[in-house]
Amino acid sequence: MYRFAPSPTGDLHIGNLRAAIFNYICARQDKKGFILRIEDTDKARNIPEKIEQIQEILHIFGLSWQHYYIQSENLKFHRQMALKLLSEKKAFACFCTEEELAKKKEEAKKANKAYRYDGRCEKLQDIDVLENEKPFVIRIKKPEKDMNFVDIVKGKLTFAPKDIDSFVIMRVDKTPTYNFACAVDDMLEGVTCIIRGEDHVSNTPKQEHIRALLSYDKAMTYAHLPIILNEQGSKMSKREAHSSVKWLLDEGILPSAIANYLILLGNKTPCEIFSIDEAIEWFDLKKLSKSPAKFDMKKLLQINREHIKRLDNERLCEILGYDKAYKNEFAKLAKFYTEESSTIKEIKEKLDLIFSKQEYNEFKSEIKTLYTFLKDCDFSEEYDTIKKDLMQKSGLKGKNFFMPLRLLLTNSSHGPDLNELYPLLRPFLKDLIKEKNAS
Repeated sequence: MYRFAPSPTGDLHIGNLRAAIFNYICARQDKKGFILRIEDTDKARNIPEKIEQIQEILHIFGLSWQHYYIQSENLKFHRQMALKLLSEKKAFACFCTEEELAKKKEEAKKANKAYRYDGRCEKLQDIDVLENEKPFVIRIKKPEKDMNFVDIVKGKLTFAPKDIDSFVIMRVDKTPTYNFACAVDDMLEGVTCIIRGEDHVSNTPKQEHIRALLSYDKAMTYAHLPIILNEQGSKMSKREAHSSVKWLLDEGILPSAIANYLILLGNKTPCEIFSIDEAIEWFDLKKLSKSPAKFDMKKLLQINREHIKRLDNERLCEILGYDKAYKNEFAKLAKFYTEESSTIKEIKEKLDLIFSKQEYNEFKSEIKTLYTFLKDCDFSEEYDTIKKDLMQKSGLKGKNFFMPLRLLLTNSSHGPDLNELYPLLRPFLKDLIKEKNAS
């Protein structure tokens, strides 16, 4: 069983989406279930509408799940498990205040040492705990020996007891901390493989330790994905626009292209352009690089152009918002513009311009002259034939001919060679010319 467990605290990051895609692919390959779990226990940072946005984005990418959980609905189980550990002396009540802990952390910092909990409350006698009326958290006892696990991407990893420490599993308000809720949920939901970002590596021994103390003996497999760096080689920040999946989609980058790029990133693949369904046939976590992968917007845009070309003509018209006759011809025109445009947004701007009515500030008299003859043209003729005929009838030459002709056909003063563009515009030209304002 695989799971994707995002927190609804902001826009879905491309690193999160990458983990979701990899989990989905592996679940399909292994014919095991795929879980979507919303980790909403951080009430202070939750943004309720982000839950729906996460679901919508996963649907857009074709990532369907068989099981759906809301983490906060498992609160009673989190509390039961914490009390079980407490009663078995595998965890203890800690009465240290935030101020006391902050002071000790500051002392450790000044001594240039990593802070570790000093075990003060672990040594309290039962009678002292029962008679203490101060608020308390529950801490788990640290392991007594090194913990090891094998990561599919990173290989064997070892953690000493001091790396795990006696960490908090339940807060003062009796809500679980991230590691405790996550470990218990994975146990309850039958998760067998966890694929997530490498920033979670330090959480893994803690979660393994929790499950071990709860006598959970089913093996868990791990794969921690290298982080995605920005184009300057630093860790990509959530403040960077293109780290947001929503922003990339809004910019007109196709879901299939984003998925293609995220699978390709830091990976050895048999081909460069593919769909998620095609990747299921050959995807292998073991072929992922251990090194961080650098995000390359130019590469993503190049892949997007290829996915636009791959689109079914009717689907492309639907995405562009054009419900026109001649859908095949319209799609061919749209795909032609991938030569100079990389996104759906850019292509739509080009097409909207062609099919709009414009006022012309330059070449007004030349446009009026040319329009007089152009509106009666037989557009079944080849471009060279029409061009020669228009030149002869209008008496216009050079820039005074080609610029007004381009403006009349495309409403733009620059763009593709008219000789290449004309055959694609031909099905629309009679209607287009009628709509032009050549007055």
